[in-house]
Amino acid sequence: MPDNKWKVSNKISDLIKIVSLLAASFHLYVAGFGAFSAMNQRAIHWLFMSSLAFLYYPLSNKKQKSSFIDYIFLIFSIASGLYILSQWKEIIIMRSGAASSIDIIFGIVGIIVVLEAARRTIGPILPITALVFLAYIYLGPYLPMAFGHNGYSLKRLIAILYISTEGIYGVPIGVSSSFIIMFVLFGSVLNTLGGGKFFIDLTYAFAGRMRGGPAKTAIFSSALMGTISGSPIANVVTTGSFTIPLMKQAGYKSHIAGAIEAVSSAGGQIMPPIMGAAAFIMAEYTQISYFKIAWAALIPALLYYFAVYLMVDLETIKLGLKGLKADLLPNFKTTIIGGWYYIFPILGLIYLLMSGYSPTKSAFFTIILLILISSFRKRPIFEFFNLILQSFEEGIRNAIPVASACAAAGIIVGVISLTGLGLRFISLLEVLSGGSMTVALIVIMFASLILGMGLPTTALYIVLATLAAPALIRFGVPLLAAHLFVFYFGCISTITPPVALTAYAAAGIANANPAKIGWTAFKYGSVAYIVPYMIVFGPALILMDTPEKIFLATCSAMIGVVALAMSMQGVLLSSKLIRISFVGRIFFFLAALLLINTGGYTDLYGITIFTLVISCELAIKYIIQKRLKRSI
Repeated sequence: MPDNKWKVSNKISDLIKIVSLLAASFHLYVAGFGAFSAMNQRAIHWLFMSSLAFLYYPLSNKKQKSSFIDYIFLIFSIASGLYILSQWKEIIIMRSGAASSIDIIFGIVGIIVVLEAARRTIGPILPITALVFLAYIYLGPYLPMAFGHNGYSLKRLIAILYISTEGIYGVPIGVSSSFIIMFVLFGSVLNTLGGGKFFIDLTYAFAGRMRGGPAKTAIFSSALMGTISGSPIANVVTTGSFTIPLMKQAGYKSHIAGAIEAVSSAGGQIMPPIMGAAAFIMAEYTQISYFKIAWAALIPALLYYFAVYLMVDLETIKLGLKGLKADLLPNFKTTIIGGWYYIFPILGLIYLLMSGYSPTKSAFFTIILLILISSFRKRPIFEFFNLILQSFEEGIRNAIPVASACAAAGIIVGVISLTGLGLRFISLLEVLSGGSMTVALIVIMFASLILGMGLPTTALYIVLATLAAPALIRFGVPLLAAHLFVFYFGCISTITPPVALTAYAAAGIANANPAKIGWTAFKYGSVAYIVPYMIVFGPALILMDTPEKIFLATCSAMIGVVALAMSMQGVLLSSKLIRISFVGRIFFFLAALLLINTGGYTDLYGITIFTLVISCELAIKYIIQKRLKRSI
């Protein structure tokens, strides 16, 4: 992941601000007063985002200023964007979507712009992956029949990738131009106007005095901030700059402090009501309303954070740490009085989504509500107006990497659509799994984690939703469960070693070894690798059953989470330190595995083993203590 290169030369800083504000104004207008045609809106969106990518991310990281090459790419971006905007209707009406020689030239330029913008903003892995898929177009005739195809001309490729809504200007960039950009703007406005600091202070005041208070503050604040930002790395940088130093000060080792922040931040992508950018794309792919997706994801998200909380609490018991003193924490009452009004925009957003408003409209009205509420706070009118403009500029800036990932992923999706690779993948998976859904789930899990080592969550989900989710549906997995399965593994790939992006972000703040942070975060987030299986085998967890079964499935899942946490940490959940024997840890892990398949005999076996192991461990502890007293 490249460093954010926000420092630009003074000569173009004013231009960047103007373009950013124009981009924000365009998206706010479209959200509030009606969308353009799909192609026009997506093309204008990408024209803004790609142009700003070459201004915000200059080629020379050391000089931090734009070079001749940057301006060349800027011209390419503008030219390819304006061409498709001006010629789109003629291409469809006069030539039925067939590419001409000029279309091919501008199409090649457009593809180069996408690949370079993605390389600059999110690193080389996604552009390389897109290039591999492009190479597949020409290598297909030479590959084995299971993977091969007859080959496609450059004209056909450009027709799909550039002058249609199936490639660069496909569903991913469409979602970026409507849903994602508005929620990124909302998060930026909320944070700039003081909402981010309010939520962090609120969690400090609430959890700071608990056992291991700074670590639990990191969990709560990351859950709150993550659901707003949707970016685990941005979450680490935002909340971690406060929580990691406090955790180290309280007695946590550097790599443990970094790991707690990393695993807490990774969960922000799956935490309703906003979740990450990929959730909006899921709504488009599945044609399930975003509110239903967020509502279905609530219990699994709470299970994730419940598990992280338990892991941290057990770690705190092992270390013998206590909470922070009251004088080191914000006063809860003062914090509430100073920022209670920030809660209303969040509640308003949830209400609008529940009332049937589109995510775009909901975000638009919530931004207006937030600005109106914040205007009552005492501060100079010029300062307030400047903060709003600053928040719009920052929101557009934060949206550039997401838009670049969506555009590059569109190339991959276009190739898959053109070549029929998705059907070949389904056939291959059926052969590899031998018709077993469990084996298919495991194969897709590993594929997701491997791809996730280099791809951002949004791009990874797009690839998996195109290739893997249809395969799971063929195995009988419900539509929403299949997409949530791949979505979850896309999210937790950021804490999966050896390339754990959130661990690298936390390492810079914690001043610790990134690999050590990554493996520790992997341990703390271990339940996240089980929750997706719970979703598939127990759809009650995503509210696809009766209330009674949902309640029972949630209870059994919570017991499984407790069992897994105690197995991983080697201590019982109690007020005192009670270590678990090696055999006991194995049986706790077995109980957790049995509780994956909720609602059957496996639940009964798992709960029975769980109860027996606790009883045995407590009995062993009692016998040992009694013998020690006798010996004394």
